[in-house]
Amino acid sequence: MATPDFIRELRAGVGKQLLFLPGISAVVLDDDGRVLLNRRVDTGRWSVLGGIAEPGEQPALTAAREVLEETGVRVIPERVVLVQGLQPVTYPNGDRCQFMDITFRCRPVGGEARVNDDESLEVGWFPLDELPELEDFSLVRIKHAQAEGPAWFEPAGEF
Repeated sequence: MATPDFIRELRAGVGKQLLFLPGISAVVLDDDGRVLLNRRVDTGRWSVLGGIAEPGEQPALTAAREVLEETGVRVIPERVVLVQGLQPVTYPNGDRCQFMDITFRCRPVGGEARVNDDESLEVGWFPLDELPELEDFSLVRIKHAQAEGPAWFEPAGEF
């Protein structure tokens, strides 16, 4: 995944410190019951689409932008399906991040699925009962995108 310029600028000042960042995921479901996935360059694994919101960018716009940039498909984010604080990660270069992920269910409205940038090895539509091997991160998001009802979040518990 390409590192956004604003994060490179932050890293110049804060080094490897933990950065708390807005992560956006997009589960794109079409009328034929298929989900749009990409096989990522950084992991070689199939995944739902997503990225990091730019400063000042609304989360729904980030979802639509990331899907278009990575796959050539234009989408309309329809609703938030999941909000989740993820565990901190350390990248091979030592940079540390923690993402607050907001997942949107999106509807395709144009374009043709293809590798559209340097972040994907492959892009494709998959029937929900014929998914490639996916990590739990993607499976959970696809499950919640199919469900009706309010967005899922970890209960706060008592204070």
